[in-house]
Amino acid sequence: MAVLKFRVYLEEDESIYRDIVIKHTQHFIDLHRTILTAYEFDSKHQATFYRSNDSWQRGREITLAVYDKSYKAPPLMMEDTSIASEIRDTNQRFIYEYDFVKGWVFLIELINVSKEESSKIAYPSVSRKEGVGPMQYGTRGLLGPKFAEMEEKYDLQGNEEGFGEEGEERSSSDEFGFGEATGTDAGGDDD
Repeated sequence: MAVLKFRVYLEEDESIYRDIVIKHTQHFIDLHRTILTAYEFDSKHQATFYRSNDSWQRGREITLAVYDKSYKAPPLMMEDTSIASEIRDTNQRFIYEYDFVKGWVFLIELINVSKEESSKIAYPSVSRKEGVGPMQYGTRGLLGPKFAEMEEKYDLQGNEEGFGEEGEERSSSDEFGFGEATGTDAGGDDD
């Protein structure tokens, strides 16, 4: 049984990719789910594959469902179409589009065909991750999700310089006894 290795690039940045190994008998629905898992996306949106050529032109469509749009030819369905049935050459390419509103586009390239299956791998599987992938609903920094939680909790995206409204109301005779403060009204409170 042949095992196919695909490299799935983020369209905007070829340095961000995931390598996926999949059996040739598995279906496009399996590849679809594995790509979403590899990039940590949910599975709530529309999706479609296009058979492609060396110039990344969109060909025959292999879709999750029949959508309300015009098709040049009736689309193939992901759950019914095996990967092997759409491989035309050793460098086969596909384009994968997910969430038609956001327009996530991934370029998929067949990079290896092996006749040996590994008993240690549950196919399909992500065999390599390169680069920090995007967040589906925003941007992901190098600091990861914990920083995003802190950012929300402490409102670190605001343009303040670390002082809230309370700090701005204090006068030179504040409760801490620091005397005159620079950059504030030295006249004190109007109490």
